[in-house]
Amino acid sequence: MTVAFVLGNGTSRKNLDLSHLNKFGKIYGCNALYREYRPDYLVAVDVKMILEINEHKFQLENQVWTNPNKQYRGFEGFHYFQPSKGWSSGPTALWLASTHGHDTIYILGFDFHGAKDDNGQRTKVNNLYSSTRNYKKSGEPATYFGNWERQTASTINGHGQIQYVRIRPDDDQFVPKHLQKCNNLSHITVSEFKRYYGF
Repeated sequence: MTVAFVLGNGTSRKNLDLSHLNKFGKIYGCNALYREYRPDYLVAVDVKMILEINEHKFQLENQVWTNPNKQYRGFEGFHYFQPSKGWSSGPTALWLASTHGHDTIYILGFDFHGAKDDNGQRTKVNNLYSSTRNYKKSGEPATYFGNWERQTASTINGHGQIQYVRIRPDDDQFVPKHLQKCNNLSHITVSEFKRYYGF
């Protein structure tokens, strides 16, 4: 059985030692993850992120996947989706992993709704890299997650032979409505995931 891990950048994966997962399966990540960790595959579809990645030439020694774009047509080393998916980075990374023959795919950091504000409401941007280059400030409103939700559900429903497991925060049972209809998707807490993989 082959296993893969797809990493979104939601805050629920904040305290996970990602290098611990290397021995268990392939790692797919998104955007600024490259600043601190080298996944097997990095997906970035935002032009500003590609420009940043190219500054560091990360793509010359690592697999970086993106959509074709005239703004970086001459850059070396990138891999291009043909045709362009036109999706956000997280769901695109999940789709890429789903085409590689894995039996089980764990989804981490796909929190969807916002982080808690001072009143306990989930209104704030939920991203590990907030307030850094090319990201919203940490106090700004959460990004609308409807597109991520639909794209994620489309990928899961389109690969019925794969078992998907989404890792959710211990204190947050939220499951977006489109994901509730995915028969090959289950959910476990971060604590359960840590115990299972011996963190």
